[in-house]
Amino acid sequence: APDWSGGTRIGEALQRFNDGWARRGLARGAVVVIVSDGWESGSVDLLEREMSRLARLAYRIVWVNPRKQSGKFTPSTAGMAAALPYVDAFVSGHSLGAFDEVLAAIGD
Repeated sequence: APDWSGGTRIGEALQRFNDGWARRGLARGAVVVIVSDGWESGSVDLLEREMSRLARLAYRIVWVNPRKQSGKFTPSTAGMAAALPYVDAFVSGHSLGAFDEVLAAIGD
C-alpha cells in the first residue's frame, strides 16, 4: 500500500466530499461521523478549511478517534488540533463497548 504508515490525507478526502456531495445537500442537517486518529499527512490548512465548510452544513460532527481511550492521549497532532474546533463530540471507539459512546454522540 503506497500510504502504509504515512498518515491520512483527511483534508483532501473532506474536500472531495464537500465539493461532490455536501454542497448537493447530503451534509445539510446531517450528523457526520469521522473515524480517524487525526494523523494528517497532507495540508493541515486544507483540513481546517474543509472542516469549517462541513461544520457550516452539518447538524453535528462526531469524531471517533480510537487513540482517545488511552489515559495519556492528548489531541496534539496538527491535524487533530485543527479539526477539534469544528467537532461537536470527540469520542473513542476503540472497542465494541466504546461504540455506546459513539451512538450516544450521534443521538444527541
